[in-house]
Amino acid sequence: MAISSTNSELNATQIQLTRQWLEQVVIGLGLCPFAAQPLLENRVRIQVCDSTTELQLLETLYAELDWLDQQPDTELETTLLVLPNMLTNFADYNQFLDQVDALLDEFSWHGKYQVASFHPQYCFANVAPEAAENLTNRAPYPILHLIREASLSAALTHIERPEEIPAQNIRRVNSLRPDEKRRLFPWIFSVT
Repeated sequence: MAISSTNSELNATQIQLTRQWLEQVVIGLGLCPFAAQPLLENRVRIQVCDSTTELQLLETLYAELDWLDQQPDTELETTLLVLPNMLTNFADYNQFLDQVDALLDEFSWHGKYQVASFHPQYCFANVAPEAAENLTNRAPYPILHLIREASLSAALTHIERPEEIPAQNIRRVNSLRPDEKRRLFPWIFSVT
């Protein structure tokens, strides 16, 4: 199994940067209106994966989904699987998502879990790479976000017009000033 220990200094730094992104970008910009509560209640697991092959990563992903499956949502809501050592090219990462879907199918996890994707080079289909709207899914590392479908459905019932969330997020990141982009996304924009 390729689940890393979070005791190393490097992993602690990667976890801290991921948490900072979660707090300042995802929650701070309001990109996910239901992310704050689980984080405040310490029900978000950030796990660094030291895998270097796709097979190792699939084994780690399986282990994380199995772990999540065994935890009540009152104790663990979601997992962010951080991938600092592989899939750094967005095209490779995007292609790997097909294997993620196949894993969910193989173990009958579709409908129970979904995997959201975040990447430093994230680019939506038919959108220019430099377009601000890509910032909604740009993270400091490639990340596989494991989400409980039931929790997502329950959270969406409390959101008025949830179908408008993507458009609101695009407006929000388009409104960022250059200095805000540099501060919130230092791995993309150089800080001067």
